Amino acid sequence: MNYLKRSICTLLFTVLFVSCKHHEEARRPISQASGTFMKKSADRNKKLVASEEDVIKKIIKNNPKVKYYATRKGYWLTYDQRNLTDTQTPKKGDIAYFNLEIKDIEGKIIYSEAELGPQTYYVDKQDIMMGLRDGIKLMHKNETVTFLFPSHIAYGYHGDNKKIGTNQSLICTVTLRNFVPDPNAAGAPAADSTRQTTTKQTPKTTAAKPASVAKKDTLNP
Repeated sequence: MNYLKRSICTLLFTVLFVSCKHHEEARRPISQASGTFMKKSADRNKKLVASEEDVIKKIIKNNPKVKYYATRKGYWLTYDQRNLTDTQTPKKGDIAYFNLEIKDIEGKIIYSEAELGPQTYYVDKQDIMMGLRDGIKLMHKNETVTFLFPSHIAYGYHGDNKKIGTNQSLICTVTLRNFVPDPNAAGAPAADSTRQTTTKQTPKTTAAKPASVAKKDTLNP
């Protein structure tokens, strides 16, 4: 009788063990497939970034008289009008007043300055294009800067759901008219009431950026 009980217990244990092992092995291809997909996706993104950067580098090479600077964030800029007198740049919480024009990488206007209208931006407190979010903090008052943004720090895969398409590099020209502390912030001085406010907002971005490698003439934000 005891022998029969032991035999039954052994049989049940064996069936359970085999069943668990079978389920573990059955899940393995799903994990492998997921890992393969992620790797392929990462490889595609790297190739896309490299391809867009090659196009931008050709633009820079074909314009030897224009001085472009590479930044740590993976975009390039050139000064159309520079202010070497002022030393201050916008910081988090400031209100920046600027004008903006957006072109495709071939120089065709997507959004004109007139179409977008005067822009108002609460620095690092509003969701705007990643490249502009960083680039504005490099500017001085009354400067005009042209930025060359790869898609991963522009509007990425989704575009802006209007005129800017999937994975589209952009040329953005920004004139920073002024920036002042937020008058509603604690301890902030009162802002000039004559400051111009925006009538339209810069299209939002959903892009995520990969890591970038510093290049020559890199500016330190």
